[in-house]
Order: sequence, then structure tokens, then C-alpha cells
Amino acid sequence: MDIETLFGLKGKTALITGGATGIGRMAAEAMVRAGARVLLASRKGEACEAVAAELNGLGASGSAEGFAGDVASEEGVDALVAAVKARTDTLDILMNNAGVTWGAPLGQFPFAAWEKINSVNVAGVFDLTQKLLPMLTASASVDDPSRIINVGSVMGEREMGDGAYSYAASKAAVMHLTKILGKELAGHAVTVNALAPGPFVSRMTAFATGSEALREKVGEDVPLRRVGREEDIAGCVLFLAGRGGAYVTGGIIPVSGGINVMSGPNIFESAM
Repeated sequence: MDIETLFGLKGKTALITGGATGIGRMAAEAMVRAGARVLLASRKGEACEAVAAELNGLGASGSAEGFAGDVASEEGVDALVAAVKARTDTLDILMNNAGVTWGAPLGQFPFAAWEKINSVNVAGVFDLTQKLLPMLTASASVDDPSRIINVGSVMGEREMGDGAYSYAASKAAVMHLTKILGKELAGHAVTVNALAPGPFVSRMTAFATGSEALREKVGEDVPLRRVGREEDIAGCVLFLAGRGGAYVTGGIIPVSGGINVMSGPNIFESAM
């Protein structure tokens, strides 16, 4: 079996939420280059259209389409599902990437930050997934399952609040839902896996990755000594979406440069 067979996506149709920027944009380019037809949706439809135009200009074997889609409410999810169905009869890959965050110090963290974050990061992910399941199962087979890829965070794995308490908790919920759905959907030939990224350049992390100086500074605190790159996301996504990942479900890929295994110092370090 050759590499193109293992990681190629020719003939596949994918939906990526939050696909105009950051990790969603990185995943979209990887899928288009691998031959997929990629639907990009976010609250800013014009941004998705612009990114789709950029991707279609690459000369790759896949294609992209951008449009507006909001998973912050039940009505928004229903509208997004309708928009997808209007564009395609089949769906092979769903990447739940759309997410929001909220930062405030402990003692000042508002109640409203919980509803807003969880409506997008948890409820929106779950509701969109269950409403697109009929499309995903229709194109699935035992030999070539349909794929769901959720985007969690290393902050959902490790004890990191960093002022983003509802965000961190929501990403822990996403990764737990990934395991639950991985179990429940295996018998329907649908795999469910998640990425748990560390610091990557995105609009959400612009405060910490918006310049080369900031990226270098943040990278110093990462065990592998850098922030994430486009190819780090591309490699993980093409594995999970391609033939090479067909036997993996319920998994969490720690694409965080080692932050996921950071701990305190060796308890005997001072004696060595």
C-alpha cells in the first residue's frame, strides 16, 4: 500500500467548522491538497469564501467551498445542516473545529462566560454531529468508515486554567464526548477522534502568537521548544481522515509539543 492510498482523500467530502482561520484553515489546506472536496463554514461567511478561493488557487487535486455557518444555537446548527445538505448528498468527514474562548481572572470570571463558551464548544459540537450522522453513516463502510475529528485542547487534558476556565472545561468535555461517541458509533462504521493541540498561531491565540518574538517566547515553555506548525496539524488530520486511520477511534492525539506530559520536577532531583 502506497502513501497516497494511506493519506489521500480523493473522492471524499468534508465539512470543517471554523475553517477560515487557525487550525481549521490548516486542516482545510491539507485536505484539499489530499484531494478532498472541503466545505468551510464559520460565522464569517465572507472569510470562508476568501479562504476557499485561496485554496482553489493552489492547483491541488481537491476543492473548497466557503459559506456562513454558526453552531452557537440550535437554530444556527439547523441552518448549517440545511446548507450542507443543499451542497452535497454525501459527507465522509466532519471536523468540529469551531470554538470560542473567554478570559478573566479567578474572582472576576462571569457566569455568562459559561453559557457562551459551552453553547459553541460543547452543545454546538454535539448537536451538529448528531444531526449530520445520517449523512455520515450513509457513506460509511466497515472497510472505509466515515470520520469525525473534534478539536479539543491540551488545556482540557492538563490542569491549566490560565484565566480561561470555561474554555478549558469545555475542551475536557469535548474529549470525553469523543470517547463516548467513539464507543457508540463504532458499530455504525464511524470513527470519532480528537486533537488536543497546544499553542498554534490563530486568531484566538493572537495575544500570544501574533509576532515572531511572542512565538519564540511561548515556545520556550513548550517541551519541544516551539509552537505548533501547519504541518503538525496536516499530518494528524490526514492520518485520522485517511485510510491509515481507519482502525482508530476514541483516540486523543496530543499535538501539543509535549505539554500533555509535563509534570512537576523529579522528586529526587536535588539529591542527584
